Amino acid sequence: MGKFIVKETNTGIKFDLMGADDTVLLTSEVYTGERACHNGIASVKKSCLGGIEDQTAEGFEALAHPKFEVYNDQGGKIRFRLKAVNGQIIAVSKPYADKEECLGAIAAIQAAAPDAPVAQAE
Repeated sequence: MGKFIVKETNTGIKFDLMGADDTVLLTSEVYTGERACHNGIASVKKSCLGGIEDQTAEGFEALAHPKFEVYNDQGGKIRFRLKAVNGQIIAVSKPYADKEECLGAIAAIQAAAPDAPVAQAE
């Protein structure tokens, strides 16, 4: 089971979704306040069940929001970003070595996020 961890940063507040093995599955943007951060968590919980748009595939089909966008970053690594119903990016991933690992992380998010509890960082 995963959990959302809310953390203070130098410039605001953000959250990470942690997997069952305490790895970071996704990271949010930095919000200016706690309420906005918790709204972001609610958006992830709702949006994570959207489709997966594989932008690494030639001639990929553009999907409606909400969705995960799988793409190659500038360093050639595979990443994803989660976009809400309004098209705003609400969370991003770390770089992955291959697409299979990235898709596995998305599956873990889809399984954990809808019911994941929220906790403050210690």
